[in-house]
Amino acid sequence: MIELKGKTILITGASSGIGRASAQLCDSLGATVIITGRNADELNKTKALLKNKSDLFIADLSNEDEINQLISKLPSIDGFVHCAGIINPLPIKFLKGKHIDELFKINFSSAVLMSSGLLTAKKLNDGASVVFISSVSSEHPYTGGSLYTSSKAALESFSKGLALEVASKKIRVNVLSPALVRTKILEQAEQIYSKEEIAEIESRYALGIGEPIDIANSIAFLLSSASKWMTGSIIKIDGGLLLNNKI
Repeated sequence: MIELKGKTILITGASSGIGRASAQLCDSLGATVIITGRNADELNKTKALLKNKSDLFIADLSNEDEINQLISKLPSIDGFVHCAGIINPLPIKFLKGKHIDELFKINFSSAVLMSSGLLTAKKLNDGASVVFISSVSSEHPYTGGSLYTSSKAALESFSKGLALEVASKKIRVNVLSPALVRTKILEQAEQIYSKEEIAEIESRYALGIGEPIDIANSIAFLLSSASKWMTGSIIKIDGGLLLNNKI
């Protein structure tokens, strides 16, 4: 049911984790994949994994000028997957304006500016699909993560407004809200918490902690015509974490 032949898909944050897994999967399903990120070395590693026609653009999405330059280089696309994001955990009493600006520029503003730029430049084809990556923590906050969870909550709210504004062109906008996945985010957590604490966190997941491909599979579904009647949805993928309210 899921195939992406003939589609051109833009994936941000494609240098690792969910972005890299999504690029590989979309490529295997026949799409032309355009990947972007800040880390040239890691982005080139992702491109080396792709077998079909693909393009690579280095861009810092915290910089509006670089966003505009990226959009100007893009062809018309059928899918936009926004995986770029950072965490930077910090207790509220230590937060400064610079922390808010840094995190929201990547996690929220970049999604807004990319969406606006793609629409203004008419780079989103009719019937295209937009997929944002949020987090279950947007509804289930944790100590030190107030900025991160706030940025994801803002992204979810924005997605619904965007879905309404582009519906006339049959463009769909949906959000995936994963729990903990084995990405750099988990690596950061392992530097903060003890092995015992990490083991306790893992024990909360009925199906274990997720892998990037678990999220990529759902991204591919949302990009495909199999989900053509879905928009404005926020889909939790949590491996059973919330079954017993254990978060």
